Order: sequence, then C-alpha cells, then structure tokens
Amino acid sequence: MENQEIERCGYLCVHEELVDQVRARMPDDNTLVRLADLFKVFGDGTRIRILYALFEAEVCVCDLAKLLGMTQSAVSHQLRTLKQARLIKSRRDGKTVFYTLADDHVSTLLRQGTEHIRED
Repeated sequence: MENQEIERCGYLCVHEELVDQVRARMPDDNTLVRLADLFKVFGDGTRIRILYALFEAEVCVCDLAKLLGMTQSAVSHQLRTLKQARLIKSRRDGKTVFYTLADDHVSTLLRQGTEHIRED
C-alpha cells in the first residue's frame, strides 16, 4: 500500500470563534442522522431509477415493473422504502395505486445531483 499524505494544519491552532460559529449553525445530531439516512436511500440504483421514472410521470407498480424489467413484488419493496423516507406519495384510483414524487424538494435533489455528476 502506498504511503498517503494526509492534509492537516502545519501547526496546532484552533480558531475558537470559527468553531463556535459553525457549531451554533449545525443541526442537532438527530437531524444529521436523519439526513444521513435519507441519503442512504439514494444509494441504491434501483431506487434512483424509480425516482427518475416518477420524476417524468405518475405511474403504477405494473408500469414501473415493465419499465425497469423487474417483478411487481421487487418494485413494491423499493416503493415501500421510498415511501418510508417520504420521497414518494401515492394515490388510489379504483384498484390501481399511482405513485409520484413527494414534493419539489425530491425533484430538485434529483436535478441537482444529475447536474453535479455531469460537471466533469
């Protein structure tokens, strides 16, 4: 394994005022844990594909299964995870349940994430 240099300050000097300012603005630990959990949901390719499909249109499980080449059961499992994370919502029309993105925040995350990776 190659010896890797770790960036660090040349000498020990804590900028107390700066540390205090940042600490005062940081969310509490519970909020940060919930944020980390939210981003974990985005760490699965299948869920990202589902979110992008819902970015384009309101669709049912059958449509998603066909679109993604998956079983309805597998899609339903992923939809449950996305719904628990409050990234999607559903509405029933007769016997069919349609899914959409929960709100504009989710579409903004997808759009900005895509822009970020395309900046290369």
